Amino acid sequence: MKKNRLMGLALAGAVALTVAGCGGDAKPAGSEAGSAPAEADYKVQMVTDMGGVNDRSFNQLAWEGLQKLNKETGIEVGYTESKQEADYATNLDKAVDSDAQTVWGIGFAMAGAIRDAAKTNPDVHFAIIDNAYPEKGHKDDKGNEDGLTDNLTGVTFKTQEPSFVAGYIAAMTSETGKVGFVGGMKSDVLETFNWGFQAGVAYANKAEGKNVEVVSQYIETFTDAAKGKAAGQKMYSDGCDIVFACAGNAGNGVIEAAKESNKKVIGVDKDQYDLAPENMLTSVMKNVDQAVIEVSKEAADGEEIGGKNIELSAKDGAVGISEHHDLMSEDVYKTAQDLFQQIKDGKITPPGTEKDFNDYVASL
Repeated sequence: MKKNRLMGLALAGAVALTVAGCGGDAKPAGSEAGSAPAEADYKVQMVTDMGGVNDRSFNQLAWEGLQKLNKETGIEVGYTESKQEADYATNLDKAVDSDAQTVWGIGFAMAGAIRDAAKTNPDVHFAIIDNAYPEKGHKDDKGNEDGLTDNLTGVTFKTQEPSFVAGYIAAMTSETGKVGFVGGMKSDVLETFNWGFQAGVAYANKAEGKNVEVVSQYIETFTDAAKGKAAGQKMYSDGCDIVFACAGNAGNGVIEAAKESNKKVIGVDKDQYDLAPENMLTSVMKNVDQAVIEVSKEAADGEEIGGKNIELSAKDGAVGISEHHDLMSEDVYKTAQDLFQQIKDGKITPPGTEKDFNDYVASL
């Protein structure tokens, strides 16, 4: 992807679009009154992971991006929801059968299914959010090729960067000296949120003389809101007054626990302020919608973006925190903005793994 196209990504918050509920069938957009005429009959389809298109998180944000793509260019777009892991291959086949030229998989859980579909359908461009593949020709422990193909693009985000800023905000705002992190399924992607957040707390502890503890838990689901709520309730009852909910639709349960407990919560992926205006401290945002738009446009324009992994960061304008800051002091918000600028400038490098976190803390 061309860097100059990404530098303009806006982080003012996703445009709210009405998304109709649906089952397992592909839902097209583009036939609405006022839609632009189709550009060269190009078609883009996306397949959600188990969180579903109404997860109020990154699946929904990806679909909002495709809807915007349709309105801007006339490219036909649609989606298919996955209810379980077994749906991935079938839903990808449906997308290919619909004559889509670009097919998106939303979420790292779809990495294997997307790679297999790309191998089987070399004339279709496939792309995935939140997964980077090994280089072309790489083989796994069983000798099977698991690397990039010429028609496959991996898109990831340096979410440790805004998570670091959120950790600083949490440490500076906490009154109990204890904050929490609730993640979905443990993975390299979720670990960037976790360790970035913990590093931001560690920075505040060192730079501002704080002594804030972080409690971290993975609940092994992105769909079970009840399980997310139970985890949030336990953290709040155990003394956390701020919890970073990083679990897709399950994270919405943590938000509900914050509202019921009158505690603070940090949202993820999109600006989730509207879900709990009186409780949402900030949101760690990644512009999935804009990434989907730009990659899809380049594919439609015939750009050779297959066979590549694209990592997007603060420098690209692809990640950030919400502009809403009602629940923190102006001084904290101002310093948070300064920290984010230092990250953009390369003066601070937030860690995304446990090893890098330990090295970072040792350097403070």
